[in-house]
Amino acid sequence: MSMTIKLSPQAVAAATATLTPHWGPLGWVTYKRTYARWREPEKRSEEWAETVQRVVEGNINLDPRLQQATPDSPVVVELQAEAMQLFKLIYGLAATPSGRNLWISGSEYQQRNGDALNNCWFIAVRPQAYGDSHIQPFYLHQDTVAPSMPFAFLFDQLMKGGGVGFSVAKANVAQMPVVDQRIDLAITIKHDAKAYAEALPAGAVDASDYEAAHGTEAALRYALPDTREGWVVALAALIDAHFHQVNQAQTARVVLDVSNIRERGTRIHGFGGTASGPAPLIEMLLDVNDILNRRAGTQLSAVDCTDIGNLVGKAVVAGNVRRSAEIALGDSTNDDFITMKQDKEQLYHHRWASNNSVIVTSAFTTYEEVAQAVAQNGEPGMFNLELSRNYGRLVDGQQPGIDGAVEGTNPCGEISLANGEPCNLFEVFPTIATAQGWDLKEVMALAARYTKRVTFSAYDWEVSRRVIAHNRRIGVSLSGLQDWLLAQFGHRVVTGFDAQGQAQYDPEIIQAVDGLYHAVVAADDAYSQLLHCRPSLKHTTVKPSGTVSKLAGVSEGMHFHYSNYLLQRIRFQDTDPLLPALKACGYTIEPDIYTKNTMCVAFPVQAANADDPLFASAGNVAIEEQFATQAFLQTYWSDNAVSCTITFQSAEADKIAGLLRQYRHTIKSTSLLPYAGDVYEQAPKQPITKAQYFAEVAKITDDVQAVYARLHGQEVKDLELVGQEDCATGACPIK
Repeated sequence: MSMTIKLSPQAVAAATATLTPHWGPLGWVTYKRTYARWREPEKRSEEWAETVQRVVEGNINLDPRLQQATPDSPVVVELQAEAMQLFKLIYGLAATPSGRNLWISGSEYQQRNGDALNNCWFIAVRPQAYGDSHIQPFYLHQDTVAPSMPFAFLFDQLMKGGGVGFSVAKANVAQMPVVDQRIDLAITIKHDAKAYAEALPAGAVDASDYEAAHGTEAALRYALPDTREGWVVALAALIDAHFHQVNQAQTARVVLDVSNIRERGTRIHGFGGTASGPAPLIEMLLDVNDILNRRAGTQLSAVDCTDIGNLVGKAVVAGNVRRSAEIALGDSTNDDFITMKQDKEQLYHHRWASNNSVIVTSAFTTYEEVAQAVAQNGEPGMFNLELSRNYGRLVDGQQPGIDGAVEGTNPCGEISLANGEPCNLFEVFPTIATAQGWDLKEVMALAARYTKRVTFSAYDWEVSRRVIAHNRRIGVSLSGLQDWLLAQFGHRVVTGFDAQGQAQYDPEIIQAVDGLYHAVVAADDAYSQLLHCRPSLKHTTVKPSGTVSKLAGVSEGMHFHYSNYLLQRIRFQDTDPLLPALKACGYTIEPDIYTKNTMCVAFPVQAANADDPLFASAGNVAIEEQFATQAFLQTYWSDNAVSCTITFQSAEADKIAGLLRQYRHTIKSTSLLPYAGDVYEQAPKQPITKAQYFAEVAKITDDVQAVYARLHGQEVKDLELVGQEDCATGACPIK
């Protein structure tokens, strides 16, 4: 028989009576607007204890031993006790699973969607078979190798709220066949369709008028169902039609009918949010078709493949709940890829949709051209494939092939991934955990076991199921690192530099971090034996945090506070019911210059201890110390990678090439961004002066929570506060 673990109301009540959540200044508001799900019977959103209980029960019941357990089995007693410990840990905000888990774990959506608990993914852009996956193009056998598969994977995961890294390295793109036919694409809609009026300006045509002019003959016809899968299959069918997957004609006609797609603003009851209508999909399909038609008779380039990925990301951002995050990985010798964002017209149209990085090895030393591009716009980032494949923690030395299948990384760069593999994250706030009386090694064990259970989800894609079962990769992260170092040790990790520019680290901090790492590994080894599965290939990381760190009010990942005062910009779908309340309160709201149907709201933020003489921010910490801090964590803590966006002042730009060269044997992935907030218009984070901060605060005349309650009462179903602050670059999704 199968057993289900449930936390008793009495145990939950006893825990909450003695624990106080460590909310940050914006913690409760961030939680309520981002992670509190709707409870239909009571017609209200969750409270924090209910969220934590849902999350813990959703995770603990993934333990495969429960499938054969009985009520008196020792495993039931073991997991019941562990669930209560997890509840206390997360409720107090000493640690949390990823934002994705806070939103999805224990929900009906988790049961329907095998990929729901993982936030980010990686796919190599080369022809692949769909296999036994939930996406099955109707015109293909599941074992047929298809050029569309990586783009379908990308589209599917983005629409499910994940971020996706994708490799357009020459070794992958060269496997794409020649685009051997042009496609005459027609996107039709019936006159009585609810989305008819919004579809025509986007490029759709009246179905009756089209058939009257062109007849019904077509190489392929597909009436899209009103589902995520329907959108993905439409893109796949269009791409494959260019490669003789569906017709042998020199030029073929493809007709995609969008009459069944719900109109813009309709509620979505699964993942949440409101529908975008068909317009973003129509525009994306037409743009992708143009790229492929222009390449008829030749192969796609790395830039072409990146453009297709970016157009897909743009469509997702314009639709549903806009949490598209992409990183494109190309060759360090591909000048067209490195400079593709210098085309401002293309940048503003769609190339903003990914952060771009180049794949290097430790033998690569000519960083001057890359550094010049970085100094201009913060890209490309670096991804060292050699280190990722052959090293865990750097202190443990070279381990040839330990992670030999790695091809890329997730959008934030903290996890090196094989083809089809996802991130699997849990975040520990050591300062809070210590203050609440937790043994940090016990916390690490709970984190390891939580993430291990996630690997037993029923994944949707065959390529993912295979690699997850083999690697069982987990990522336990330290976050609020700068806060912890100051509170626990009284100083930052870098104590100085020697005459050769080599960083000096505090031995006490090294010993502490090393001990925590081994606690994670030991817990994983022991749990893997109980579950009769492989030990995790790698275990630790430093994630960028962002929204989750705001819950607890700690610094983000390994990063220093961005500024003592700043404007935090959050993107909203323009139909979001929170916008009228924000406007009524006086917040600065303007149309997003990058994306249609999107509004950008500026929130003034004051960092903790902003006026303290010892306050350190990315604006006054030297670029050398930031590199050295990332190197420390890669050496002694993370066997995966460390997410870091190093900020630099204009006067430091000439140091970039030398530092990238110096740390090429130590850092697996990194990115850099000019510190000045006006480099990008409507940047997610813009440093401001104290006077500007108080001027912005003076504009705010009321509490948005109270105003929203007056405008909408208890009806907050599907409300989504959608930000872009999980990465310092603003690339990653909040959930």
